[in-house]
Amino acid sequence: MGIGVCLAALQFGKREIMDRVLNRFAPGLAVLAILLLANCGSLPRINPDMAMRPSRPIRIENARGPLSNQQSKALLSVLKRGADDTNIFNRHLALMEEIGGSPLMAGNKVELLVDGPQTYDSMFAAINTAKDHINMETFILEPDEIGQRFVAALLQKQRQGIKVNLIYDSVGSAKTPKKFFQPLVDAGTNVLEYNPINPLQARKGWELNERDHRKLLVVDGKIAYVGGINISSVYSSGSQGGSFAGRSKKGKPSAGNKGGEPSWRDTHLRMEGPVVADFQRLFMATWKKQKGDALNGRHYYPQLTSVGREVVQAIGSSPDDPFSLIYVTLISAINSAESQVCITNAYFIPDPQMLTALKDAVARGADVRLLLPGKSDSDMVFYASRSFYHELLSAGVRIYEHEDALLHAKTAMIDGVWSTVGSTNLDWRSFLNNQEINAVMLGQDFGDKMQAMFEKDLESAKAITLQDWKKRSLLLRFKEAAARLWMRWL
Repeated sequence: MGIGVCLAALQFGKREIMDRVLNRFAPGLAVLAILLLANCGSLPRINPDMAMRPSRPIRIENARGPLSNQQSKALLSVLKRGADDTNIFNRHLALMEEIGGSPLMAGNKVELLVDGPQTYDSMFAAINTAKDHINMETFILEPDEIGQRFVAALLQKQRQGIKVNLIYDSVGSAKTPKKFFQPLVDAGTNVLEYNPINPLQARKGWELNERDHRKLLVVDGKIAYVGGINISSVYSSGSQGGSFAGRSKKGKPSAGNKGGEPSWRDTHLRMEGPVVADFQRLFMATWKKQKGDALNGRHYYPQLTSVGREVVQAIGSSPDDPFSLIYVTLISAINSAESQVCITNAYFIPDPQMLTALKDAVARGADVRLLLPGKSDSDMVFYASRSFYHELLSAGVRIYEHEDALLHAKTAMIDGVWSTVGSTNLDWRSFLNNQEINAVMLGQDFGDKMQAMFEKDLESAKAITLQDWKKRSLLLRFKEAAARLWMRWL
């Protein structure tokens, strides 16, 4: 039994398997199964060089190309104006300049989208305006009401002569039958299954544990959407539909939203401007890596103009990279924090370097706050996350658990001027096995919006204090310790 569970966890990363072990087996048998799983693989060292050495001046680009050093410096000064003292602009950005990846792009318009209804409405509006092409990449595309609406909208545009290219993840969308996509294929849509579960259908080396966790939509090369929202009806009612009571022990959904399903709280972005080309390039790179049919004959890279004041960086990570660029970016930003770190994340299973960065930020005097789920769609992840609370609370990190909805957002705001929204969870799977995508925004204006959103979410959250945490039951402590042994595979 142990070997079977081990292989299932290694190959498929199915949290449901681990949840069953945690909740079903007697303590003695659970410990045995957990120890077997713990030996499935060693914890790798994800510790890229984070030395903050001097670098050349930070360069920023806009629709016309790179700004001069003087122009870049002046723009960074404007972005920092009014914010507390921060090293974000002279330490973190210098390191990111050395590491490489997409440049900082000025002249963008960024809209913060809260929850599914607002995001879906905006997406459908953008799809309806498409004149040349639609590129969509998603982890989950379910064959439910929302999934059917998206397929219908894409099908309509394809029939109008608008080219539609779709990437969906094989494991994330495992419950969606192939016939669900057939109308799109029949109409001429390019539909690409990322890393098919069936090795006979693989287009490159079979790496089943590598998943495409990105959520990306690009319309006409001019509008891009990035965030944490999949294509699923679980987001249909947003997070304001009443308190989230979770699921009963028998697995039946409890009272909450329409159909008895819990509310989901998530965050997404709509972007226009020069940075859209960088998100388009990330889509194209995935398509090429998965050996999809050649995408020719369309204006995938139209001439873009400055449409706003936001400075944005597109960051994509892949298991093929030597290290996770998103991970390095976030660690570097936290290491540069001087006044404030506000992180909201659905799956929080930090490695030692992340823990050290958070604790060191507190030691420097920064107010470090984590907003984490009070309920989760995975018991295993939930308890593994909680196993870090004592260490963090003891170091002065403030922790809150969201109670009114199932928290699925992945956002951060640092020192009031550095913000990120994307698909990346703070767990080993996101940093090692998944393709992820994030947008980083610089400037106090957008930072103020992120701050307001964070404070609003705290109104639906419970503060976890060290004094109360020490009083939790032995059963909860056991579940935390057991789940933590599995953290590499969660």
